[in-house]
Amino acid sequence: MPRSFRKLDWPRILPPALILSLSFSLVVLLAPAATAQTFKVIHDFSGGADGANPYTGLTPAAPGLFYGTAYSGGAGGQGIVFSLTQLGNNWSLTPLYNFKGGTDGAQPFAALTIGPDDVPYGTTENGGGFACNGLGCGTVYSLHPSPTICKTVNCPWKETQLVQFQGGLDGGDPYGALIFDQAGNIYGTTQVGGTSQQCLPQGVGCGTAYMLTRSGNSWNKTVLWNFGQARGGIEPFNGLVMDKSGNLYGTTFVGGQQGEGTVYELTNSQFGWTENDIYTFTGGNDGGLPYVGLIFDKAGNLYGAASDAGPGAGGTVFELTPVGSNWNYSVLYGLTNPGSAECGPFGTLLMDSAGNLYGTTRCDGAYHGGSVFKLTRNGNSWAYSTLHDFTGLADGGSPYSSLVFGSDGNIYGTASRGGAYSEGVIFQITP
Repeated sequence: MPRSFRKLDWPRILPPALILSLSFSLVVLLAPAATAQTFKVIHDFSGGADGANPYTGLTPAAPGLFYGTAYSGGAGGQGIVFSLTQLGNNWSLTPLYNFKGGTDGAQPFAALTIGPDDVPYGTTENGGGFACNGLGCGTVYSLHPSPTICKTVNCPWKETQLVQFQGGLDGGDPYGALIFDQAGNIYGTTQVGGTSQQCLPQGVGCGTAYMLTRSGNSWNKTVLWNFGQARGGIEPFNGLVMDKSGNLYGTTFVGGQQGEGTVYELTNSQFGWTENDIYTFTGGNDGGLPYVGLIFDKAGNLYGAASDAGPGAGGTVFELTPVGSNWNYSVLYGLTNPGSAECGPFGTLLMDSAGNLYGTTRCDGAYHGGSVFKLTRNGNSWAYSTLHDFTGLADGGSPYSSLVFGSDGNIYGTASRGGAYSEGVIFQITP
């Protein structure tokens, strides 16, 4: 779990009281709406070999093939990496790797990234040693198919650890997804660690942005930036995006002048990397606590979301437009708060070819179980529509997931709770 003063208690996000409040009569009332909608559960996590609590979404690898992670469950209870393969009208989930904890990784939270060698790369929140209160401070890893002929139906893949974080100056708790540049270097963030000691009672630092450079069969890690300087943003939970000039952009969950988080830019020069907060959230109508990462459109505009505050107190979806050396911030839509804090988006937005945006919310929605939404571009305005409201029951609940398009044009994602075994689901939505 995140060791933070803004502790996010993942396993207990969907409170039992919420499930109890959804009576049998509500399920009956929901049945006609579910039939009319395009939502479909394509896998129920059992908490056994297939894992449990899939906090992040899926990564497309080929037509009819996705990779994904489950935060817990699996053979050792420390989470798994899996493949999801389409077989006609059905889907088959295959565990590829079971994390073991200790010197191995544990609790994979970030979505996977397909590297230049066409294999998945990812991070684990814990494991990689016994620092960070004995849990380990996290790892960066890649997975490869077995080089020998597999004699079993489910052949485990081989894990290669690129980095084991120590939680000190090198960082710790890497939650965000990784990105590659054209040279094959890897970029990511850690939620804690670094040189600043002002953030947490334990003095474990405010987070880092880092780069991994291949050197033969090993990887060298360089810290690009230590967060927590000059009242800037701290705790970068999500990953980075890169523009055409090689500048990096991301969000910090908290910090900044108002303590509500920031959007930042990292720029490289002959003097090293420098950080600039291109927007600081106030926690008012602009939103606050931006856990979500950023995406670019073709024109170079940035899009993201805040998990809290805004006009409807349920978070915001926003756009940042470059104007010279500055950026203009605008709220595209204010989500509605059901009465709990930080119920808005926790998964990075998805944009289609027409420029429409898709996302999930953690506990917004008609039944306080989260939702999938669409923002349709109409000139300079945006129209909101709900694609699905989760009940926390058979359809799942508490989606932290980013969404992806499959090769069939359908939308895919995960919900961290609910389902047939109350351990989360993978879902499909036909637009």
